[in-house]
Amino acid sequence: MRFTPVKLFLLILFAFAFTHAQVNAQAVVCNGSLGDPVFKLDFGSGQGYGAPLGNDVTDFTYIQGCPEDGQYTIVNTTNIKNGNSNCHPEGWQVVTHDHTGNTNGYMMLVNASQDPKKFFTYKISAGTLCQNTKYEFSAWVFNLIFQAHAGPGVHEPDITFVITNANGEKTMYDTGEIPASSDPEDWRRYSMLFSTGSGNNEITIEMINNEPGLNGNDLMLDDIQFRPCGPTMPVGFSDIATNMPQDVCVGETKNFNLVSRVGNDYTDTRLQWQKLNPNGNWDDLPGATGAQLPVSVTNSTAVGAYEYRLAAADGNNINSPTCRTYSQSLTIRVNAYPDKPSIIAPPVCEGDALTLTATPGAIRYEWTGPGVTEANKAQNPLVIDNASAVDIGDYQVTVFSVGDCSRTSDKLHAVVNLKPVITVNAPPPICKGSATIISADAADAKSYSWLPVTGLSDPAAKSPAAKPAETTTYTVTVTTNEGCTATKQVTVTVMPVPEASISPQKKIFEGQSVVLDAKTQYADTYLWSPAEGLDDPTKMNPVASPTDDITYTLKASSGIGCGSVSVSVFVRVYKKIVIPTTFSPNGDGLNDYWDIEALSTYPESTMNVFSRSGQKVYTSTGYDKPWNGAYKGYVLPSGTYYYVIDLKNGAPLLSGWVFIVH
Repeated sequence: MRFTPVKLFLLILFAFAFTHAQVNAQAVVCNGSLGDPVFKLDFGSGQGYGAPLGNDVTDFTYIQGCPEDGQYTIVNTTNIKNGNSNCHPEGWQVVTHDHTGNTNGYMMLVNASQDPKKFFTYKISAGTLCQNTKYEFSAWVFNLIFQAHAGPGVHEPDITFVITNANGEKTMYDTGEIPASSDPEDWRRYSMLFSTGSGNNEITIEMINNEPGLNGNDLMLDDIQFRPCGPTMPVGFSDIATNMPQDVCVGETKNFNLVSRVGNDYTDTRLQWQKLNPNGNWDDLPGATGAQLPVSVTNSTAVGAYEYRLAAADGNNINSPTCRTYSQSLTIRVNAYPDKPSIIAPPVCEGDALTLTATPGAIRYEWTGPGVTEANKAQNPLVIDNASAVDIGDYQVTVFSVGDCSRTSDKLHAVVNLKPVITVNAPPPICKGSATIISADAADAKSYSWLPVTGLSDPAAKSPAAKPAETTTYTVTVTTNEGCTATKQVTVTVMPVPEASISPQKKIFEGQSVVLDAKTQYADTYLWSPAEGLDDPTKMNPVASPTDDITYTLKASSGIGCGSVSVSVFVRVYKKIVIPTTFSPNGDGLNDYWDIEALSTYPESTMNVFSRSGQKVYTSTGYDKPWNGAYKGYVLPSGTYYYVIDLKNGAPLLSGWVFIVH
């Protein structure tokens, strides 16, 4: 492809080449019905290059390769190698299929000649067309030039459709510039309408490229057609709005009424109903020339699709296939019944998903049965989650083929095996080191399995002996003969040997009380001895009020026989001290000593006596021998003396005076 300046005068000279009368057709499509193509060229399909066109069709030069100016090729893609690169990669888009999307569909690739030139001709001979009939001429065109390369100095394809009749009269339609695009799918359909007159209807169809080549103006061409154009012809089943395929099940009898509404384009409208035969050709139905066509499907009608369409033409033109136009086809489908379905539903355990599968496949399913709901009735497979006893029962499925032809399966009884119901014993607490029996029981049980295995005599036994070192919860799994399982737990409580503790000694003064603050674990019966001075010897913490020193012993026992433990506490009872204020050490045998009652019970006590001047006149530790009022072997004179006594038991010091009288 070469890019040079445009010689516009060549286009002007070419325009004067038409010496006969010209009629410009409008750029329109047929808005009514179309007939079968009088002429159609879609270039076929295949791999590699397509066959060249005849010299009577184009005088461009055919090439199996990348075409240059004035050349063409027949290909299914523009991705043609030119040496080591694609064909004209600097300016052409890569088109990978024809306008229908067929990657094997051939197209005519035209590299424009340097001067405007006719590149396509087709002659329709006399007797092929009908008089006074309208036809549509159309073609699909693709502008090969990249949109990014379009602009001043670059020529876009501009095609004139020319139809010349036997009298030399020309009807023309100019597409105008076909715009460049960045979309490799941007195929465009261009068409014109042409009406025959009376007399010889031989015509010649031409396509002329109005722009010069050298700089742009390269195109793809596909699907060139010349077809009769007639009135609108909507058709339907009983109503023209009902034109979707109708379904019948084989063996049924059903009647249809095909109706039409044909426009007023013709002076003398004639009709003919047709039916598509097995070879893919349309056959006229004898006598079916009215606006309606009754069609009966009987029980002898074979499975298959039956298509009908209506042909229309003006007057006797109805007898010529190249004059007729046709409605869209109406289809009656006779559908086979599906094979009778069967259901597979393996038994499941309670709580699992129950799955019912219908075979063979179908278009639609409709289930009935205990577990069927609005949400799942159209499923296949039918899945019932968390199945239970309420889902047990008979199920059926109805399957549907095209046209809602249905068959129903036999009933299948679905089985949901229930989980075992387990009962276990609850053994009483045991002492540490002892054993007990734990047991489980369930109907239809095949096996038992206990966890953890620690302390069990046989983890697979129904009633193993359990001797855990501490309180343990055991889980038993029971499996039935159907393979369903359930679990349950039992706890063995282990009670240790009782423990007890208490402070070893308590101290009180005579007349006081103290709580025996024993602490125990794993004991639930208590007995103190002796019971003397206790408010309740069976309490763990009784109140003790002894009058003399005493040792109490607690025996704490386990109520389930896990032994006992003993602890003791010594209660020291300090006597009440009575200190006389006078004594008379005169040897008369009466009140000769300072006799302090109960002080001798405090063997560690100390006592000091002082004169009025502060002189210590007596001291002692303990008080086993009362003071006789002497100091260093001499009797002290009468008078007042002062004392300080320390009992050494944490009690406050005792102090006061004593008067010696002679």
